[in-house]
Amino acid sequence: MRENDRIITLDTSAFIAGFDPLSVSDRQYTVPAVRRELAPNSMPMMRFKAAVENRRLIVKSPKPSFLQKVKEASNKVGDVLYLSKADFDVLALALELKSQGYHPLIVTDDYSMQNVADQIGVGFNSLMTYGIRFRFNWILYCPACYKKYPSDYRFKRCEVCGTELKRKPLKKTRVRKQ
Repeated sequence: MRENDRIITLDTSAFIAGFDPLSVSDRQYTVPAVRRELAPNSMPMMRFKAAVENRRLIVKSPKPSFLQKVKEASNKVGDVLYLSKADFDVLALALELKSQGYHPLIVTDDYSMQNVADQIGVGFNSLMTYGIRFRFNWILYCPACYKKYPSDYRFKRCEVCGTELKRKPLKKTRVRKQ
C-alpha cells in the first residue's frame, strides 16, 4: 500500500482556473481528453504542454472497468448526462489510482464531478468555487404534469405533455471532508 502517496488528478477546469502543475511537487495525472478540451495556443494549453514536457504531468487513459464503475456511480446519483468524456475519464483514472493504494485528489470546479467523486470515495478540491457541501441524488421530472424520469433519461421534454424537464435533488448527503 502507498499510504501517504497523494496523487493529484487534474480536470480541464483546473487548467482553465490557472493551476500550474510545475508549481506542485506531488505526482500529477490527467487524461488525453483533457488536452482535447483545452483551446489551442491558450495559456492553459501552454501550462499543460510545459508540464508534460517537463515530466511533471503524466497523461494516461483509465482502464475500461473503472470507467464502467464511474458510469454506474454517476447514473446512481443522477449526473450521468452532465459529465463529458474527459470528466468520466478523470474520475475513472482517479478510481483506478485509488485501487492501487494511492490517495488521489481530483482538482476540479465541476460540481457534477465533485458529486460523483464523493459517491466513489475519491477526494476532490476546487480552485475558483467553494465546492459542494452535499452530494445530491438527482431526479428528472416534468414541472407541469409531475411525471418522474430516471436520471439517465435522454430526452429533454416530457413524453406525456411536452414540457421541458427539470432536475431536482431527490436526496442529499453531507460530503466527507478532504
